[in-house]
Amino acid sequence: MRSTFCLKALSVAIATFSVASAASAAGLDRSGQDITAFLQDGTYAETVYTYIDADVTGRDNAYIGTDDKAYNKGNKIGDIAEDYDFFRYGVKTDINDTFSVGILYDEPFGAAADYVGDNNFVAQGDLDNAINIISNGNATGLVDASNKIDRLSAGAQLQAEAAAKFAQQAQNATTPQQAAQLAAQAKAAQDQALELKGQAESLGAAVASAQVEKSTTGEGTNVEVRTENVTAILGAKLGTNKEFQIYGGPVAQQVQADVALRGVAYGLANGYTAHISSDQDFGWLAGVSYSKPEIALKAALTYRSEIEHNTNIGEQYPIVAALDGNPNQAGTIEITTPKSVNFDFQTGINPTTLATAKVRWVPWGDFAIVPPLYNEVSKRATGDDKGLALVSYDDDQWQVELGLAKRLTPALAVSGNIGWDSGAGNPVTSLGPIEGYYSAGLGAKYNVTDNWAISAGGKYLWFGDAEGQIPTKKVVSNFEDNDGYIVGVKLSYQAAQ
Repeated sequence: MRSTFCLKALSVAIATFSVASAASAAGLDRSGQDITAFLQDGTYAETVYTYIDADVTGRDNAYIGTDDKAYNKGNKIGDIAEDYDFFRYGVKTDINDTFSVGILYDEPFGAAADYVGDNNFVAQGDLDNAINIISNGNATGLVDASNKIDRLSAGAQLQAEAAAKFAQQAQNATTPQQAAQLAAQAKAAQDQALELKGQAESLGAAVASAQVEKSTTGEGTNVEVRTENVTAILGAKLGTNKEFQIYGGPVAQQVQADVALRGVAYGLANGYTAHISSDQDFGWLAGVSYSKPEIALKAALTYRSEIEHNTNIGEQYPIVAALDGNPNQAGTIEITTPKSVNFDFQTGINPTTLATAKVRWVPWGDFAIVPPLYNEVSKRATGDDKGLALVSYDDDQWQVELGLAKRLTPALAVSGNIGWDSGAGNPVTSLGPIEGYYSAGLGAKYNVTDNWAISAGGKYLWFGDAEGQIPTKKVVSNFEDNDGYIVGVKLSYQAAQ
């Protein structure tokens, strides 16, 4: 029965799927953390190259006002998604009929976005327009802002003097009722003084941020995040027919990132720049699989732990200079890459056809990047003791992919798949404004020899529409009708033992 289902041919055919199927649009997910190389029979090795070209265009927000959810169609935003590629490697062998070992390399998480052109994510250098936008329309330009700041400051001073006068009179009051009335007047005047002072400081901060807009003319928002994983796996087969396998091992992960926020879309954070130094830390992987060779069935459930990084960060935040602070600071940051669960399944339908399913879950709702200086300034700006994260997501990611593989000749197999990715919420960060996708892909594999094979595949993606928001939850852009494609090629070696 085993030979009837041509398990080896079908299993290698299914490997075609992983050439171009593992590229997600939720959070920072990229590779899908595929481990199917370890689940192959005998000795197996693969080298996979994947290239991704996404077209992500939209419009900025032309609305000026205090309603953070309001949106008016603004200027066109050209393609912000930089093309990127990555490699994946895997090697696995059986020590004996019970134990197997393997090593996998991939680049699981990342981002690459770059804004250019005439929109709110690129510094245009128009000081008056920047003041108008950043102040939410409370000042039309530099002269107007300066006049209002002077009036507000003068009003705050007068109210502060009145508060002091009422407080003094309250101390000299002849009756408790008179003292209480004067104390209430003193408090009201003091509150008014603080409110006027806050309005003056807010306008002053808007002017300072607008001046950054002028000094950085032509610079655009961009972000790049890179991670690398090396996973060592030891598996042990159990059961009467060795149909069960438990496996696990350590994971070494390296992460680094660069972020530059430019343009009036980011308000007071205009001009912010951060460099997160490369850091390596460790996590772990564990899983269980089941196989039934008679029908070419394999199923595997894999858990990867979160990995906590503590690394150095350099931040430049121009607005801090206007707040009498140091705008260039070095510190440390904690970034915890998320845990994940993958389910891989395949079964033979007939002697030449294999059905497959993949399900992946990543809790992006628990993920955040919180640079210390950025967070400290946000506490002052929002009045919230927790402050804001630079990057965070509202929802967890679910990804589902279904496919078929068909052996046409002893040397040639083809495959096809359809997929769905839930995304990580909408609105979502302006540094990656996509809400999941639908996909369809095709692939082919050719056995060059009994052991060596080459595979190629491609996938087309229809991205979900999304509104981009900044950490304050203000909507700053809208992205619709976007798509992308993925192509990949794999060289693989397999030898039965």
